[in-house]
Amino acid sequence: MATEEASSTLPSYPDMIMEAIDALNEEEGSNKSAIWRQIEGTHGTLPPAHGTLLAHHLNQMKQAGQLVMLKNNYMKPNPNAPPRRGRGRPPKPKASVPVPDGYPRPRGRPPKERALYAPITVPMKKTTTESSSGGSGKKRGRPRKYPMTEDTPVAVKPIGTPRGRGRPPKVKTPVAATVGA
Repeated sequence: MATEEASSTLPSYPDMIMEAIDALNEEEGSNKSAIWRQIEGTHGTLPPAHGTLLAHHLNQMKQAGQLVMLKNNYMKPNPNAPPRRGRGRPPKPKASVPVPDGYPRPRGRPPKERALYAPITVPMKKTTTESSSGGSGKKRGRPRKYPMTEDTPVAVKPIGTPRGRGRPPKVKTPVAATVGA
């Protein structure tokens, strides 16, 4: 009950931290223990989790830019100092590209530049034989070892059915029936 009354009368932690740093007025900043002692001396009773609350608010204020940490000491940031840069390589400045009025840029590759008075050539349609086989007139895949034409010798022509693709199936041997018992 006493801690609830003390916490309700206490100002917020960021306010207490700023008051402590102003009161200490050290040129090189104030460390966490000096800020702790200053707050404890001015406000008297503090909540039991004062240490964790102080550390949490100091880190929060440091990341928000309200405090600057230098050599383990906290101080107010210099108003004339340039803004602090984040980690890593800064992004490239974006060049402003003029956007044509009326419509957005179309998708895909832009057409080639052509002469102003040059005739417009329309590509001819492919014939049905070219379009079905891919356009070049050849069959897909590896060519046959012995192409079958009328002038191929009889010795080269395969006899019987041509072999299919892939590994041939395993030949099953017939199982002999056992006789009598």
